[in-house]
Amino acid sequence: MQIERDSNGDFILDPAELAQRFGLSAAEFRRHQEQGLVKSTVEVGEGEDVGTSRLSLRIGNRIWRAILDANGQVTREEMNIARGAPVRRDDKA
Repeated sequence: MQIERDSNGDFILDPAELAQRFGLSAAEFRRHQEQGLVKSTVEVGEGEDVGTSRLSLRIGNRIWRAILDANGQVTREEMNIARGAPVRRDDKA
């Protein structure tokens, strides 16, 4: 995946490639974006991870993450399914 940065330092990702990662068509991915359902975070490495970044995108319970090296190249990426919190049952009645 090609990841670039704009003049403000923000990451620019190809929506078509992201749609593919999530198993969506480009139109479906765009619709999720327009509805505000695509959430993203950027974490900057510290200590021994200085110079690296972790990008995370979430749609529903699916989370795509990529680790970038100091040159902005993807060194690792993964797709995970977030599990809901366990249901707590109070057996005392």
